[in-house]
Amino acid sequence: MYTISILLTDNMIYSLRKASEFCFHSQASAFLPVRLFYRKQESFMNQNIQKEYHISPDGSGDFSSLFEALSALQDTKFPEETNLAENLPADPDFRTSGGDAEPVVLFLHSGIYRERIVIVRPGITIIGDDPQTTVITGGLYARMPMEDIGKRGTFRTFSCLIASHDITFKNVTFENSSGKGPDVGQALALYADGDRLVFDNCRFLGNQDTLFTAPLPPKEIEPNGFVGPGQKLPRAFGRHYYKNCYLEGDIDFIFGGAAAYFENCELFSKNINRPVNSYVTAASTPQGQPYGYVMKNCRFTGNCPPHSAYLGRPWREYAKTVLLNCYIGEHICEEGWHDWNKEEAHEHALYAEYESTGPSSDMKKRPGWVKSLTPAEAALYVKSLVLKGNDGWDPA
Repeated sequence: MYTISILLTDNMIYSLRKASEFCFHSQASAFLPVRLFYRKQESFMNQNIQKEYHISPDGSGDFSSLFEALSALQDTKFPEETNLAENLPADPDFRTSGGDAEPVVLFLHSGIYRERIVIVRPGITIIGDDPQTTVITGGLYARMPMEDIGKRGTFRTFSCLIASHDITFKNVTFENSSGKGPDVGQALALYADGDRLVFDNCRFLGNQDTLFTAPLPPKEIEPNGFVGPGQKLPRAFGRHYYKNCYLEGDIDFIFGGAAAYFENCELFSKNINRPVNSYVTAASTPQGQPYGYVMKNCRFTGNCPPHSAYLGRPWREYAKTVLLNCYIGEHICEEGWHDWNKEEAHEHALYAEYESTGPSSDMKKRPGWVKSLTPAEAALYVKSLVLKGNDGWDPA
């Protein structure tokens, strides 16, 4: 397999129509890896940026692809030959810089966007026509051969990478179509590494490791386990809000260390014909961080046989996952949660539920290290508290 390197210099914008000649087979979902390099140029802050743009694959908008729009809008004052898709630079740290950027709204009209997206500019809102018809898709997976460490690995498989703050997506689908976890390994639809990220009425389609909610844990368990865009970056606190979303997968399909609030979402476990078909969550909440994952008024559904999936397991020992008023389907094991054979997690992790309903909601069948919250305790997990941080953020 070949890798195409594209060098973007001053005022050069590549449209999807041009990039697709390099990146994709027209009828295939497999990607030819593209390395995006940037030379230092004038900041977007000194350019004439509009407040709204329309993106239409048929060419009727301001841009014909999201790749093209972001190439035009994003600050490209990066070190020469920075490969954004593989290794984000620590200076500047895009997740915390550029706070004075003018907000921009991108209207993403219906289409299948076979692009690998990297967002490093803050203040972008992307609004799709409909999540059923507005799809960002990719097909990279962990077991793909790579020259450096022998395989692509988990964190270089994303279809979309967000490495900035104050980013909102509405009515958009993120997809990794590479295949089932047992066949291809991990395959991210979205790598979300930033603060104040909002996803409203979005879909996340994939299998193993569909959604990564950064930060990474402090240390790898296996050598080269974190190879990818964030491996050399400081671990940054991130707050995410997922509202009215659909998320699917098989193994650990929502994982990471962010403080993430999921409200009115459906979490769908996919059958892979194994004794254990799915773990919905795999939190790695950093030690000392008060909140991890909170799911409120969510539905745990799936097509797995009865009692063949788990609500979650601790990727790291201080994992935190709390369910409030959630429906738990019959596919979930009666014990609900798995400890990943981490005895220390029984003491340090927090797994808790409040007024769960559904066939697999009986708290009497949960392990002793799973907590049943009182009304007073559940009140501590309202959105305004979980996401407020130091700036009082409370997204609508």
